[in-house]
Amino acid sequence: MPEYRRTGQAGGGWPGTFDDVAAAVDALPGIAAEAAAGRVDPAAVLLAGHSAGGHLALWAAARNLIPPGMPWRSEPPHARGVVALAAVSNLAACDEQGLGRGAAALLMGGGRNRYLGRYALADPASLLPLSVPVLLVHGELDDVVPCGMSLDYAARAARAGGDVVCDALPRCGHFEVIDPLSGAWPRVLAAFRALIAPPGL
Repeated sequence: MPEYRRTGQAGGGWPGTFDDVAAAVDALPGIAAEAAAGRVDPAAVLLAGHSAGGHLALWAAARNLIPPGMPWRSEPPHARGVVALAAVSNLAACDEQGLGRGAAALLMGGGRNRYLGRYALADPASLLPLSVPVLLVHGELDDVVPCGMSLDYAARAARAGGDVVCDALPRCGHFEVIDPLSGAWPRVLAAFRALIAPPGL
């Protein structure tokens, strides 16, 4: 799993976090192919993340929708899709609702009303539709990132023509989706398997 500079760390937040994620996504296929020559299928790659990591996975898959000439613009990802677990899929809503004690403003260097341009480049909800399938898994009882955020993202993406499904899990909170011992785990595994399965199976 690649690491990146986070808010509170030197160079973290805007723009360093996004620099690191873009560099990692661009470099990892070549690194993996070199380390496991003949054993890695680049077409079988998935982008995935939980919570803030889910935001970055969705963003990384949407970089082809960033306007030409802007930082981090790239071709569509060479990936089977995105699995986003309890994801912060709407940065503007995250800022508006004050989630994570102001996590969005900390990441972006300020609120959405101050930095509209930054949010437009970094918010998955404004970069639709993705060119790859997306599976969102979110607990209905999540009190950290509301499940409604994933449901809203899925609806927006579908209206834009995207291939997005949200699996809202009853009796499930924010962390069960990353706990292999939780009742949510079979649904999480099913999301990964659904995207990694060869076409036609």
